[in-house]
Amino acid sequence: MSESVAAPRPITVSLSEIEDDSPSAMSCGRIGMFCLIIAESAIFAIFVVAYVFYLGRSLSGPTPRDVLEVPVVNTICLLSSSATISMAVRSLRKGQKKRFVAWWSATLVLGIEFLVGTGLEWRHLIQDAGLTISTNLFGTTYFSLVGLHAAHVLVGLALLLVVLLLSLSKAVGTEHADRVEVLALYWHFVDVIWVVVFTVVYLVGR
Repeated sequence: MSESVAAPRPITVSLSEIEDDSPSAMSCGRIGMFCLIIAESAIFAIFVVAYVFYLGRSLSGPTPRDVLEVPVVNTICLLSSSATISMAVRSLRKGQKKRFVAWWSATLVLGIEFLVGTGLEWRHLIQDAGLTISTNLFGTTYFSLVGLHAAHVLVGLALLLVVLLLSLSKAVGTEHADRVEVLALYWHFVDVIWVVVFTVVYLVGR
């Protein structure tokens, strides 16, 4: 007498059983931003090492001690923008769109102030101190390193402005909080890099 074989029951796994902190649960945008930050950090490391290596090797002046002034206000503004952009992301997650626009706008203003302050510093160095990128090794490494950081700030400001315009047109909602936070990661990276540049150029280098 033959025995009937029961068909195997299908194995099902619910989405709730997958851990939220698994690699597959991470957003592609966040992973991409981390990869970008790692690559950009390597580039900045090269420029920082070059600045330190050539420090004091210029055959002619001016020297950092002669012309550089510590940009205290600029530094405070840029570092404060990390706090404002964090508050903006938090407000968006809570659905507080007006507060999000206010904090996001504050971040944009602080970033613009930093960039304007950098431009004024460069004008002083070029016109008053006679320091250009081709004056000596100090001028070459200084403008290259600080200019690289300023370029990243400019890119960040352009992205911040795009998000602000979209939010004013009611195109940014709570469902976009994760994407906005990815951009905030880039801005935090710009701030951290400035701490390194500030320390090397304006504190150690003088």
